[in-house]
Amino acid sequence: MKTLGNILWLALGGVWLALAWLMWAGILALTIVGIPFALQCLKLAEFSLWPFGRQAVADPAASKLGIIGAILWFIPGCVMFVAYLCSGVVMCLTIIGIPFGIQTFKMAFLALAPFGKKIVDAPSS
Repeated sequence: MKTLGNILWLALGGVWLALAWLMWAGILALTIVGIPFALQCLKLAEFSLWPFGRQAVADPAASKLGIIGAILWFIPGCVMFVAYLCSGVVMCLTIIGIPFGIQTFKMAFLALAPFGKKIVDAPSS
């Protein structure tokens, strides 16, 4: 079921969200200071391609970039947050799209603060 959900996710907008993250990664990788941010964008691009069956959890081993990191992340994080919100609203317009919209809203909040998180397989229920 996860695979079917992920395939439908790709068709309903996951590809475009992942491409947007890849665009941000390319822009941020142009400077040495932006490389850690570009790595976060790549992590989120991968998660945006195949989100069902995976989740973001706190990573105690992750480095904290502090206030400077939060300030530098503000622009790409806010732009992608709005993109996820718009995508989620559109997906929730149909009954079939509601699970995809809910997943999009979860990912929107991850876009605001991806540092200190890692993507893992969700426990099976």
